[in-house]
Amino acid sequence: MTQKTPTTAPALRDIRWPLRITWAGMVAERVTRGFWPVWTMLSALIAALSFGLQESLSVEVFWIGLVLSLSVLVGGLAIGIRRFRVPSRQDAMARLDASLPGRPIATLTDQQAVGGKDPASALVWRAHLERMATRLAGAQPVAPDLRLATRDPYALRYAALTALVMALLFGSVWKVGTVATDMPGAGASAAPVGPSWEAWLEPPRYTGKPSLYLNTLEDDAVTVPEGTRVTIRLYAPASELSFYESVSGDQLAESPAASGDAPVRAMDFEAARSGTLTIEGAGGREWLITVQPDAAPAVEFAGTISRQADGVMSQPFTARDDYAVLRGRAEVRLDASRLQRRHGLAAEPEPQETLVYDLPLPFAGSRADFTETLVEDASKHVWSNLPVKIRLFVEDARGQFGQSEQRDIILPGRRFFDPLAAAVAEMRRDLLWSRDNGKRTAQILRAITHRPEGFIRNERAYLMLRVAMRRLDGGLESGSLDPDLRDEVAEALWEVAILIEDGGLADALEKMRQAQERLAEAIRNGASPEEIQKLMDDLKQATNDYIRELAENAQREGGTDEPDRRAENGQTMTGDQLQQMMDEIQRLMEEGRMAEAQELLDQLSRMMENLRVTQGEGGSGEQSPGGQAMRDLQQTLRGQQQLSDEAFRRLQQGGRGGSEQQEGEPGQPGGSGDGSGLSQNQPGEGEAQDGIGQGNGDQPSLAERQQALRDQLAQQEGRLPDTGGGDLDEAARQALRDAGRAMQDAEGALRDGDMATALDRQAEAIRNLREGLRNLGEALAQNRQDQPGNQGQAQADGTREVPRDPLGRTAGNLGGIDSDRNMLQGRDVYRRAIDLLDELRRRSNDRTRPQLELDYLRRLLDRF
Repeated sequence: MTQKTPTTAPALRDIRWPLRITWAGMVAERVTRGFWPVWTMLSALIAALSFGLQESLSVEVFWIGLVLSLSVLVGGLAIGIRRFRVPSRQDAMARLDASLPGRPIATLTDQQAVGGKDPASALVWRAHLERMATRLAGAQPVAPDLRLATRDPYALRYAALTALVMALLFGSVWKVGTVATDMPGAGASAAPVGPSWEAWLEPPRYTGKPSLYLNTLEDDAVTVPEGTRVTIRLYAPASELSFYESVSGDQLAESPAASGDAPVRAMDFEAARSGTLTIEGAGGREWLITVQPDAAPAVEFAGTISRQADGVMSQPFTARDDYAVLRGRAEVRLDASRLQRRHGLAAEPEPQETLVYDLPLPFAGSRADFTETLVEDASKHVWSNLPVKIRLFVEDARGQFGQSEQRDIILPGRRFFDPLAAAVAEMRRDLLWSRDNGKRTAQILRAITHRPEGFIRNERAYLMLRVAMRRLDGGLESGSLDPDLRDEVAEALWEVAILIEDGGLADALEKMRQAQERLAEAIRNGASPEEIQKLMDDLKQATNDYIRELAENAQREGGTDEPDRRAENGQTMTGDQLQQMMDEIQRLMEEGRMAEAQELLDQLSRMMENLRVTQGEGGSGEQSPGGQAMRDLQQTLRGQQQLSDEAFRRLQQGGRGGSEQQEGEPGQPGGSGDGSGLSQNQPGEGEAQDGIGQGNGDQPSLAERQQALRDQLAQQEGRLPDTGGGDLDEAARQALRDAGRAMQDAEGALRDGDMATALDRQAEAIRNLREGLRNLGEALAQNRQDQPGNQGQAQADGTREVPRDPLGRTAGNLGGIDSDRNMLQGRDVYRRAIDLLDELRRRSNDRTRPQLELDYLRRLLDRF
């Protein structure tokens, strides 16, 4: 006796939608497997006809191929219909049941065969059904298996699909309708199945304009750029369709552009002037074409040429075009009319090729109107420091040229302040000017090296000079000086001049680098304390030698007896601070903190390579009220930057502006910063925290620290001296007032917990502080320059030297970061740019980074 449990019906009713979806998937699966040859053959046939295969075949071959294709198509359809079976509901239930553990559907449709009258047995059977019903409640539709790799091992379906897509993009589906005209009994009275003509207008690619398909264009008046390509296709004989045009410029009057009885006629020409396009016949149209001329590019100088400290010339320029500038160049020619022909220049010069430099173009952004700076080093050229004529040329994509005015300049090159170095450089120039100067050059070099004691201080330079002289004498003995030998001697003389001018600076720098590398290698390999101590002593000695060479160079160039050691970011470095860094490196190594010692050693290496020696200001500038005001404002700026950085970290961590600062947090007061233990010893870092508040037990909140900074700025604004700078003074005061208002707004946002608004206001305050520092610095510099005794601050070319960081950006004393240098002048700049973009993309795909950083990276990538 059996009994059916009531659990089955509700459970099966709950899976009706997964069951229906599974059944639909089975239908799709069987249709795909049964009829894939049909749509494969159909796609291939449509693609062939769209590309006009019927036009290139004879009628017999075309009809044989068409009959065979249709036969295969009908045969595949018949086989598919014969094999196709609609899946039943039981088939769908079986597939769904097979995807579930324990086959709950089959269990729920079973009946209890024995023990139905036994209460215990019935209870167990009902519990089993309920467990199966629970398992069935999580049933999901079964995905169909649409893979055809075993049935189509050669992927014919993909080949046909690719051909169909290509035909839709580059062919004409309307050509399929032309098959009807080739069928038996089809005559002239057959109705056309598609357009009897097609026309396109394709503007030049560099214009960025889209192509126009005239069949669908409603307006009969069209404006196109000059050089637009006109393509016409006529699918009817000349007796039915005729074409006229007056835009190509070949003929003054309208005339037939094509004739004949060919089934398809094609015309392709360039629109050179405004005119009309006319198609006469059934469905014909006429268009008024206006050709917009392509103007030639233009280029002009945007300022005067300048010479940098190392002799590199810098010439800003502006270029423009109605679409884009393709390339540009600068041509430099010797101006013999302004040349003083004396000494080595009195000889007749050897022919020299025009000096040509490629103009830099924007790496990203529009090239229609831009301003760039040509930065090149012509110090080693024979025309260096001689009068020349320079002219700029630009070219657009159409091949049109534009040129600037011609300027008379002195070609910038390196200056040699050491008299001996200047003499050697002049002999090199004379030798390159003309090989007839070879004997004169050899005589002067012998006179220079006759008694070198006390005159040539660098022994290596003396030996190199003697070797170059022997090479020159050997070449002169053969009569005529060989050009290759002349160039070799000239290169040797250049190296001698550089060595004499720089003294042992290059060697000292290389020794310091080697000492740093050996110490870093010892740290990584776990060397003994005795070995590390020896390498540390070597590094100290090499560093002292390098600084001494810097000072000697500065004294020789600037004539000052008390040079200041100053990093290129504008921050003064004292000997005590340098010694503190080295002592800290040694202490960290003794404590076994090798990673921190390595990090501090890398920082020292960067600082020393960027170190330079500048002339002092006699001490008056540092002790003046203006100098004190600058230092106070710099401290406030650093404090505001540190506060903004901490607020940004709080925002990343989900904190609020009014929360208390955590003790020992990296980079915060009371913590070790980078872990080096130097956070309290870094120049200016401890000073930047004055007035902000610090402590271990009761530290002020971010809002309170912002208020302290604002009060500090207000006091400094009241103590600003009157430098006599006029507008610069007023601009500095206005910028500081704006910074104070931004600080007040940031304080209110921090108290309200609006961290995003606080960061915006803090950024505004930093910008205004930098602007105030810049204006105040310019006013102080102008005041010092106007005073007697301060003329030594200017460079020889009349420009003031601006401190720069290793990237060429002005920084440091004025607090801002800016650059007037072209940063795209490296030999591998495009490779570097690609590497940077790849790194941005890699970081933007790293989902473990904070969301704020990912948003910032995406904004950077959107710009490019």
